[in-house]
Amino acid sequence: MIAEIQQIQALASDWSQIPIDYPAEGIERQMVVGKDIMICRFRFAPFLVTPEHSHPHEQISLVIKGKVKFILETKEKICQPGDVLHFPSNFWHGATMLEEEVILIDIFSPIREDFLNK
Repeated sequence: MIAEIQQIQALASDWSQIPIDYPAEGIERQMVVGKDIMICRFRFAPFLVTPEHSHPHEQISLVIKGKVKFILETKEKICQPGDVLHFPSNFWHGATMLEEEVILIDIFSPIREDFLNK
């Protein structure tokens, strides 16, 4: 499956060319996958909550649209367009979308195999 995604996306020139999947209600996800890194564009419905979690992947998130309340271990931070967050490997985090649609760009290294197998 990874090879199929890489092959399809190697031809993409913008997000409109990248397939959308729906990992859960209220979430759209697009992925560009390399050998050791991936970028995901997420569109979240207002007020959607992503459960707190951690993963072994390093993550950088960019808020493109909307406001998000992030849980960062034991702290909360409201982020808006232009904000960038760095989550080291195994960092505990979660997010609650506030009153409008949210678009996030998430970059992961290594790639999230769990995203590819769903």
